[in-house]
Formats: sequence, C-alpha cells, structure tokens
Amino acid sequence: MGNRRRVLVSELAGKSNILWKAKEYGIDLDQDTPDSRRILEQLKALEDQGFQFEGAEASFELLMERALGRHRPYFALEAYRVIVEEQNSDQEPVAEATVRVRVKGILEHTAASGNGPVNALDHALRKALEEFYPNLRSMQLLDYKVRILEEAKGTAAKTRVLITSGDGDETWGTVGVADNIIEASWQALVDSVEYKLRRDESSRA
Repeated sequence: MGNRRRVLVSELAGKSNILWKAKEYGIDLDQDTPDSRRILEQLKALEDQGFQFEGAEASFELLMERALGRHRPYFALEAYRVIVEEQNSDQEPVAEATVRVRVKGILEHTAASGNGPVNALDHALRKALEEFYPNLRSMQLLDYKVRILEEAKGTAAKTRVLITSGDGDETWGTVGVADNIIEASWQALVDSVEYKLRRDESSRA
C-alpha cells in the first residue's frame, strides 16, 4: 500500500513506456500514434544532444506538451545579461543579472543581484514575472548541479545543468544543456518557472 511504480525517463526504450509516463502526467496518448512517435523522436534527439531526463521529469512533461502542440509560453525572452564583478580581494565577487522579457504583451526590464550568476538570473527573472504571476513568490531554487559533457574539450565542453525547485507543496526537477553554462542554466530556470505556472493553472481549472 502506498507504493507507486516509478519509470525513469532515461530507461524509456519504446512507445509503451512513453505512454505509461504520459498517463502519469495526465496526458492520454493512444498507443502507436503520430503523437507517441513524435514524443519519442524528440526525446531521443534531445538525449543525443546531452539532455538527461532522469531527475528532470518537469522538463520531460513540458517536452510532451510541446510535442503535442499544447504548450503555451507564459513569457517570451527578449534578452538577458549576467555580469560578475570582483571588487577587491577582501570581498566576494558580486553577480548581477538583467532580464528583458515580454509578459502578456508588456515588456519588463529588471535587474537583480545574487550570490552567483545563476542565483542572480533566477532573481531577475522572477522579479520580472511576479507582478503578473504572484504565485511565483512561493517558489525557490533548492538544488543546482552541473555536469561537464565531452570532458576532453575542457572549458569548451558542453554543460548539463539540473535544477531542483520547490514551493512547499511539491519539488520538481528541470534540465538544460548548452555550450555555455549560463545558457544551460537559463533553459532549466525557464522550464522550472513554466512548470510551476502550468501546474498551478491546471490545479485551478
């Protein structure tokens, strides 16, 4: 009693497991349909790029939504910038991020500091969005992990970022992959925010 079978996305080898995982998220896919094949093809393509969805089920749920044409973005990025400034040897470096996003047709331009570039970017993004989506105030970044892919390339290697976020009711994981660690972090941050907004919207429906 109380136990639930858990299928790791990284173990998905065919449409039958995709269908099982889709049902777990409330998405009903008929077996051997164009939808299920499309999701599997996108999953394999992303894993070839270095994405890994074990521990990032929120990103996988959004992947399914996008593949099915059901994804509705809650904001659109115009630009972001992150600066790390070292003032002197006695103080920690200061990270500051600026974000320009368009939300419901309105351009928001915000800046925020943090104890690192990703923390600053997270603060700036949510600062831009919280006026429109107050429920984001309950959300926080709980864990941040980085893995270097293609280690032989050294500092030019591709980076995978895994972020765990929570809001007191649930925790969820998201993933981003890019040559630039900030871009990989941005991908994971955006998925984390969109998952929170989508889940809260679905619970009110």
